[in-house]
Amino acid sequence: VQLQASGGGSVQAGSSLRLSCKTSGRSFSNNAVGWFRQFPGKEREFVAGISWPGRSIRYQDSVKGRFTISRDNVQKIVTLQMDLLKSEDTAVYYCAASLSNYVSRQPDEYYYWGQGTQVTVSS
Repeated sequence: VQLQASGGGSVQAGSSLRLSCKTSGRSFSNNAVGWFRQFPGKEREFVAGISWPGRSIRYQDSVKGRFTISRDNVQKIVTLQMDLLKSEDTAVYYCAASLSNYVSRQPDEYYYWGQGTQVTVSS
């Protein structure tokens, strides 16, 4: 069971990045997938999440209107499109899969985690 996150990088404020979370090893049908981020010295925080097949979507208030989460259930990829990036979006981003199809904001509700990908936004 693996989740592989990719797509991070260093960009200027106002730019866009697209993060991808590739799942493998088992089917993630009926499992919610979420994106979280972690600032240095802080706990991981919920950014966005999506249920299967995508009817339920939740966002953190600070990213609403700028970030878009989507999932390709055939390719088993969950994408986080990040537009209008701000310096305060700088963090390590993680994708995670829950054992249920409920889009929780709590990291403890997610069982499988990918490695982090660094996003750095300079102003």
